[in-house]
Amino acid sequence: MKTLDSKQKLLVIIGPTAVGKTRLSIEMAKRFNGEIISGDSMQIYRGMDIGTAKIKKHEMEGIPHHLIDILEPNESFSAAQFQRLVRDKITEIAAKGKLPIIAGGTGLYIQSVIYDYQFPDISGDQRVRQKLEQKAKDMGPEALHQELMKVDPRRASEIHPKNVRRVIRALEIYHQSGKIRVDYENTVKSDLIYQTAIVGLTMDRERLYERINLRVDKMVEEGLLEEVKTLYQRGLRDCQSIQAIGYKEIYQYLDGEMTLEEAIEKLKQNSRRYAKRQLTWFRNKMEVKWFDITNVNDLPKKEEDISHYVEGKLQIKSNTY
Repeated sequence: MKTLDSKQKLLVIIGPTAVGKTRLSIEMAKRFNGEIISGDSMQIYRGMDIGTAKIKKHEMEGIPHHLIDILEPNESFSAAQFQRLVRDKITEIAAKGKLPIIAGGTGLYIQSVIYDYQFPDISGDQRVRQKLEQKAKDMGPEALHQELMKVDPRRASEIHPKNVRRVIRALEIYHQSGKIRVDYENTVKSDLIYQTAIVGLTMDRERLYERINLRVDKMVEEGLLEEVKTLYQRGLRDCQSIQAIGYKEIYQYLDGEMTLEEAIEKLKQNSRRYAKRQLTWFRNKMEVKWFDITNVNDLPKKEEDISHYVEGKLQIKSNTY
């Protein structure tokens, strides 16, 4: 095993949606000569900018960003693919003498990169897949989702019933290995692969929920409805990207299942619930140094505190002196 000094240095910035990860990542990249890797599972898709709160070009302040806009919305993407791509990017950024910085809120994806996370090496059985696909056609996708709910309730709760591809993949793994997702998660080794500083941002729950609601209102003002309509009119449906919060709710409106006002309120509610799940996940799965940024006036001081923490943890100096 590599000693601490010989491990590649890596900064990870995590936290719930709308807490301020993007702003901090830019600041840390400027201080530590870094490049940023998106740790968001949905910002990889082109044409999905507003609903994923994707950083705009002028907001990057000249800092290179990676793993944004690399796939079309109809393409699938997995945590295993993310793991390979990000580890390659870390090596590439480090080779330039820069500090790799992962910033995002997709917990499993980030965990798979920084820990020795082994994904199930199961290629799939064509007969099993065809049988499951036929069941989805004959009985509807909900019946397939219910089958997954019986064997792996937690995984089922993470997958939309209409996302047949992901439901089938989860059932394939179970039928071929007899294991569910949590069985693989329990094999994660606690040692970090990199010399890692994990910075977590948090704030008062009420303040966070207020920020989430305001962010959704801003998304609507900036053209979220038009963005989703474009995807809807392309015939995109039952694919991974459209199950993202911000898209599935507007799809329900476009399908006539609810009013626009109801869809927006549901989007806010789902975003708040997601933020709560993110906080719970990070606190249970990673050793995080948390910084409370509830008070906006404290931000400059908190950025200094975070900078000093990173310096000590990674044994590097910022360029702010």
